[in-house]
Amino acid sequence: MSKKRILRDIIGIFKDKASLLKANLSTKRGVSSIQVTVIRATTHASTSPPRNHRIAAIISAGDHSLPAIYACIDAIMDRLHSTQNPYVALKCLFIFHNIMAKGSLLYKDHVSFFPSSGGHNSLNLSGFYDKFDVETRQLSSWVRWYANVLERNMITSRTLGSYISPSSRLSINFDKIENHRGNNISFSNSVTEMESLVCLVEVICEAPESQYCQKIDLVHEIMILISEDYRSTQYHILIRLVELSSRVSRLSYLDLSELILCLSKLEGCRKKLNELFIRRKNDLFWEMVSQKKMDMEKVKYEREKQGLLLWNVDENCDELNWSSQRFGGKIQQFLVAAS
Repeated sequence: MSKKRILRDIIGIFKDKASLLKANLSTKRGVSSIQVTVIRATTHASTSPPRNHRIAAIISAGDHSLPAIYACIDAIMDRLHSTQNPYVALKCLFIFHNIMAKGSLLYKDHVSFFPSSGGHNSLNLSGFYDKFDVETRQLSSWVRWYANVLERNMITSRTLGSYISPSSRLSINFDKIENHRGNNISFSNSVTEMESLVCLVEVICEAPESQYCQKIDLVHEIMILISEDYRSTQYHILIRLVELSSRVSRLSYLDLSELILCLSKLEGCRKKLNELFIRRKNDLFWEMVSQKKMDMEKVKYEREKQGLLLWNVDENCDELNWSSQRFGGKIQQFLVAAS
């Protein structure tokens, strides 16, 4: 390790101590305790993920009351937006993700409150960049991508009206999906929901290519959480595929076109997803996606064929009417001339 890197780590340790001192001097003991817990979970000193008991403490602290929830979110966001260290930023995002996955419903509602509107809950780390060395530059790309995934997760959850993460541990059982069909889905929103789910998958597929960073324990743990979200996303996609395929004949031509395009984008993600989540390969899922897409393409083709036939019939009728009028006019002229 270079002297420059050692000096940077020492400065990071002093920053943590200063932040802890400031938090401990606060007169609001409840808020101070939460701030201390967040700082200790997101230290500069370690490249490892936050310890489970510290994450559990933050989650349980926000389960008691709204003021505690606000204090937790504020502490995480303040830490996230004030740091230029990619490890600290990734730890903050990791805690944020754990709250989305394991927190109470009230906690999740406040964490995901309109992140794209630019409020305090907005992650918006597209400009995050630490150019200290090669490692920090590579990790900065992971920070930007991870924040984007979490933002998209929240947007998709709001579109669905249910959270992605709580279903992450559900096994994909096709009989169960068949029985689930129609219970929690609004017909009018099915296409929009499918598009939002596929958009989440596309964002996940934008993961940086760095093999070195994937070997870091913190990044490895992040990928485990995201793989659970991907599993849940598969489940939600299958539910909607079954629902939509049961009424494909009633879908408009525009909806059919959008769904086929949507499923084509999803199929385009397969290779990258298999590389990212080797243990999450699910051939049955991809077989169903391919089959439903073919069914929709067949219906669309029949619609186009029928529409072309009707268009030809209409055109022929117009031509026959025009010919009859023209020929009839000539007969009348001939009769007038002969009389």
